[in-house]
Amino acid sequence: MKTKKIHTYSLLISLFFITSYASALPPNFTTKEIKFVSEGVSLAGTVFTPNKVQAAVVIVHGSGQEKRMLNFAKTLANNGIAVLTYDKRGVGASAGVYAGPEVGTNNVDFSNLNLLSLDASAAVNTLFKSLSNNKIPIGLIGGSQAGWIIPLAAEKNKKVQFMTIFSGALITVKEQLRFQFYTNGNKNFWDTHSEEDARKHVFNDPDKYEFIDTNPNDVLSKLSIPGIWIFGGKDIQVPIKLSIEYLSKLKSKGKNYEYKLFPNLGHNTAFSDDEEPMKDAIDWIKNVGELKKN
Repeated sequence: MKTKKIHTYSLLISLFFITSYASALPPNFTTKEIKFVSEGVSLAGTVFTPNKVQAAVVIVHGSGQEKRMLNFAKTLANNGIAVLTYDKRGVGASAGVYAGPEVGTNNVDFSNLNLLSLDASAAVNTLFKSLSNNKIPIGLIGGSQAGWIIPLAAEKNKKVQFMTIFSGALITVKEQLRFQFYTNGNKNFWDTHSEEDARKHVFNDPDKYEFIDTNPNDVLSKLSIPGIWIFGGKDIQVPIKLSIEYLSKLKSKGKNYEYKLFPNLGHNTAFSDDEEPMKDAIDWIKNVGELKKN
């Protein structure tokens, strides 16, 4: 019995030192809470700085009352990508007024999308200042509604050197809403509807709301930076085949745009159970980072 107690004590000591050593290991990145001003409003966020920075991104929100995306940022930072993620204006610790249907306002009008793009541009300037090496390429990353905001921000800020967009529409906002209202959240929509049928509604349905529309192709046709779009073939919020056609037209005119299609995924390509979309995005960003630095 005495021997057993000694062995148990020794084991506890060993576990203590192993645990202490593990907790003492430095993380792959450091974090810093920051605040920055955009259009007279103070926005709050967090900067993630990897030990070895290969590229840097600002995370742009989709629709909704979104706070800073910490898990997304950790994934990127653990792969050598510096990140600034922040609370959307009017959400979390950020000042300003949030616009969205939850509060009875329209968050897809051009005025709001443009305002959010100004916030993203201000975030880029803040991230740039935080980097010790000003040759590190900075880009924008986000999904869904960010597909309209990111090109607007890139047009405003020449520090933006690349775009990574998950499930972003290359059609107008009104066209996207017509499609979304038609699919009506039916996960099996594509089992019972054709591409021709979907396009008929995208181009011809009456609009439920009136607002100043945004056509992303107008801006994308002017940009000269690389971009990648990651799509899910079963998306019922964005008509993917139509968006890919527009993207292919831009590419045929010399734009450095590409896409990756995951036929079995839906709209949420960035955070699906399939890790491949995120891996592809990270690999693409690192590759662009190397090309830009050289």
